Amino acid sequence: MSDNPSIALVGPGAIGTTMAAALHEVGRTPTICGRSARECLELRVDGGRIVVPGPVCIDPAGMKTTFDLVFVAVKSTQVDAAAPWLSALCSAQTVVCVLQNGVEQKTLFAPYLSGGAVLPSVVWFPAQREPDASVWLRGNARLTLPDTPATSVVLTALRGTRCSVDVALDFTSVAWRKLLQNAVAGLMVLAGRRAGMFTRTDITRLSLAYLRECLEVARAEGATLGDEVPQEIIDGFHRYPADLGTSILADRQAGNPLEWDCRNGVVQRCGRAHGIPTPLSDLVVPLLAAASDGPG
Repeated sequence: MSDNPSIALVGPGAIGTTMAAALHEVGRTPTICGRSARECLELRVDGGRIVVPGPVCIDPAGMKTTFDLVFVAVKSTQVDAAAPWLSALCSAQTVVCVLQNGVEQKTLFAPYLSGGAVLPSVVWFPAQREPDASVWLRGNARLTLPDTPATSVVLTALRGTRCSVDVALDFTSVAWRKLLQNAVAGLMVLAGRRAGMFTRTDITRLSLAYLRECLEVARAEGATLGDEVPQEIIDGFHRYPADLGTSILADRQAGNPLEWDCRNGVVQRCGRAHGIPTPLSDLVVPLLAAASDGPG
């Protein structure tokens, strides 16, 4: 693989814009692909803004070459819609790095690819879309990747950027820990509130009970996570700005389909597979599914 891999990015939302800006800032501007034509992307950071020149490509049929590395930053509800881009941008040698919530990225994307490596990631980006369509990065950008040969391509691409990369020998544990954080954040959808809600004593108690349920399932799936993890996650929510949202809450407020299955449904599904009771998931998941998909 070249020291300067060719890079494309699918999905210029909050995560995709952050990644595109990090690459552009060091002279590795990716080819940007999405649903809507835009002349540029804009990332708001401490000390200013990074403007990534476009245009955003909207026609997969117009692509005449494949790429060494493709970052896919679409949500799990958008994978089918992104499939034409995967066909147009990827060869059997392409590394597809999935910047997406959940622990099932390899299973989700493998049917759409012709043998290339699917590299899951854990995304630690406190990024949110602003009303003017820019993205506000409210902290440091970081990825965690598994220790695989394909990981070296992403390390090369992100070398020297504002997006740091950790390589985890026990990626399963890191991925499930982030999933626990995402799962409990789903309670914000049901309350219609941002992170400040977790400072309520009753919400803290509910959240800890839910996280302990999720933790038991994570351990059954091979994650090595201690009993202290639920409290650590809630302590993190207590430290967040009260107005900090989450992508699933933003989708609910916009009336978009929700990533309820990859963030919450997976706990219920895996719990059933292992014979683990999940009474809180059995309540939370149907409510999130109904909020996403209706009817009514």
